[in-house]
Amino acid sequence: MSTPTELDAPLATPPTGRLARWARPALVANLVAQIGIVVTGGLVRLTGSGLGCSTWPQCEPGQFAPELHAATSIHPYIEFGNRTLTGVLVVVAALVVLTVWPDRTRAKSFRLLALAPLAGVLLQAVIGGITVLVDLHPAVVGGHMLISLALIAVSMLLLHRAGEGDGPPLRVVHPAAWIGARVTAVVAVPMLVLGVIVTGAGPHSGDEEVGYRFAVDPALMARFHALSVWLFVLALVATCWYLWRHPAPAGARRASLTLLALTVAQGVVGYVQYFAGLPIALVAIHMLGAGVVTAAAVWFVLTTRERGVLVEAEAEAIADDEDATA
Repeated sequence: MSTPTELDAPLATPPTGRLARWARPALVANLVAQIGIVVTGGLVRLTGSGLGCSTWPQCEPGQFAPELHAATSIHPYIEFGNRTLTGVLVVVAALVVLTVWPDRTRAKSFRLLALAPLAGVLLQAVIGGITVLVDLHPAVVGGHMLISLALIAVSMLLLHRAGEGDGPPLRVVHPAAWIGARVTAVVAVPMLVLGVIVTGAGPHSGDEEVGYRFAVDPALMARFHALSVWLFVLALVATCWYLWRHPAPAGARRASLTLLALTVAQGVVGYVQYFAGLPIALVAIHMLGAGVVTAAAVWFVLTTRERGVLVEAEAEAIADDEDATA
């Protein structure tokens, strides 16, 4: 097992930038908002409100927001509410940039990573508009969801990296557990993709009149998705076994059990919703679970290694190199 040495030395220079102290609250808010937008986007789909606003970026031709009148349904307000939350997410992602980027004591790679949520949210806003313009084509809607899950993963990475240094990552668990954690993360990708395909093939297409869906057998896709979940659980259980059989940080063990508990709960909801005929409430909980499990999986992998803080000389070398390339 590798152990940190000189990387344990603290930085002599405190974080720079007036907003640096607000970096962690901004990163927490960003992660919560990234998960929240998955839920509100799911509600748009589950309530058949995907075309509640007929165009984009306006809600209707010539008007930005829905107009209240006697024939107005709830759908435009649900769709517009989700668009409004996207605006809030832009503000939060911008705060991440403003609080992280000016801190010259951190590695440039970390500061550049802070740009990803803002870039991703702006991309999502465009893709969200495209989904309306193409009448909720399932491939575009599915891509919209997968990008959200990727942004949740990046947001979790940012939050974790904010609490550690910029030294090289050092393995702190048994080699088999280290490999197992990464295998678990790899298996999570097809599990999440198949979950999106199952949703795109099912009854919740996003609009009550336009019922575009993936041209696949929903039951067959659900079985493939269930198989991928079982593979994920097996990889995770094997990794947990190594973590508890060999020396490991308490944080890694806690993260593994948390991920296992969330996965089991998510699996139970998945099976219940399937046999109950996909009720909206359970599907919404399952979508929330997808976001939470994604964040927990990234957190688990990150706890299997540590990054020490750079010594002052190394930090100054990074700053000088950035000045030279600016």
